[in-house]
Amino acid sequence: MRLRSRKSANRLKSDGKAKSQCGEKIIDCGQNVWGLAIGAPSSKNTCQLSANQSKRMSRVSGMILATGLSNGEIKLWEVPTAHLLFNLKGHQAVVRCFAFISNKNFMLVSASRDTTLRVWDLQQDGKLLRILDGHRQWVYCCAISPDSSKLCSVGGGKTVLLWSTTSYTILQKLEGHTGDVVSCEFSPDGALLATASYDTHVIVWDPHTGESLMKLRHCSPIAAAVDIHGGFSTGFVRAVSFSQEGLSLTSVADDGLLRIWSLELQRPVTVAPLVNGLCCTFSPHGGVLATGTRDGHVKFWTMSRILPTLQHICRNALRHVMSTQQVMLLQVPKKIKEFLVYKTF
Repeated sequence: MRLRSRKSANRLKSDGKAKSQCGEKIIDCGQNVWGLAIGAPSSKNTCQLSANQSKRMSRVSGMILATGLSNGEIKLWEVPTAHLLFNLKGHQAVVRCFAFISNKNFMLVSASRDTTLRVWDLQQDGKLLRILDGHRQWVYCCAISPDSSKLCSVGGGKTVLLWSTTSYTILQKLEGHTGDVVSCEFSPDGALLATASYDTHVIVWDPHTGESLMKLRHCSPIAAAVDIHGGFSTGFVRAVSFSQEGLSLTSVADDGLLRIWSLELQRPVTVAPLVNGLCCTFSPHGGVLATGTRDGHVKFWTMSRILPTLQHICRNALRHVMSTQQVMLLQVPKKIKEFLVYKTF
């Protein structure tokens, strides 16, 4: 796999005078912005709205931007007009992350340093539905499974929790990390869950059984211990993201490196320098990787495409609709079952 860094040809200036084909819209949130997410209601959500519920939602042009602020407030904006839709209050500390739920309903889950997650109903003007208090320390990140049935939240104290989005009860507590867990993401087919931690590891889990399938280490535990006591965390993993086809993932760590991991080989197949990296995400079609840094820059990387095998395409389609438990009940040979549940690649 090849990576090629790309710099934007047009820089957008804060005074709006940049000569660019890109339109610019500046939103003044009034506070430091710690979390961002864009979501959109499905057509089913819109059809199910009553006249009163759709009063505000009818003005949304398909996409909503959620911003998490340092004072605990959440502001939701219409995209691309930057019209303020909702100002959600309730969190008592920085809001770090969001996840949109768009199945039968259109909801927003927010994760905060106040140790809670909150569920907001966007079809009822951002009404607070639930407060999830399973964490005892900061909540760093949250993610929704592709079928919207599960919510993962990660935070301080080695915590990885899986929640039901129906009952909002804890389904499982995944144990394996030895440091704060700061990033999480489901694979595109929902069969895998990746979590990144300050313990220098990324763990890939089966979210249906809670089993740890592999650990991807970024530096030796001895080196990590020295760095922690010395105040410089070269092995801390900051973020993780799955590729579009689900056969590889990328990680960003404090050692100044961006890694692309092959899940089949369980090792990096591409390593590139990335100073002060904090976050990363793949484009929906998988051709571009974006990374964000502490110095305020976003880098775009051109990704070489992976052509998945026919077997993986079939597995991917199957795992979109079947859990691990359902796969294990199939009347097929053991080797096929192991392939379908990602025990082999």
